[in-house]
Amino acid sequence: MEAATIWEWVGYLASVVVAISLMMSNIKKLRWWNLIGAALFVAYGLAIDAIPVALVNFFIVLIDAYYLVKLYREPSKPVDN
Repeated sequence: MEAATIWEWVGYLASVVVAISLMMSNIKKLRWWNLIGAALFVAYGLAIDAIPVALVNFFIVLIDAYYLVKLYREPSKPVDN
């Protein structure tokens, strides 16, 4: 398989992972899936020399990482029944 074809599939995989992230009702899962999808898009963007794609998705990775740290640091709230 050619390198270009492999990177095409990485782009498709990134799209699917981001779409999956948007179906999550749990915000932690959403952030994790979105971070993975954005990281794949960073790799894809760099591989095909699409710097704007890589940069915006790198920014999304940073945002997801920031909010994940914030979510894991806050104490868990008790569930009211």
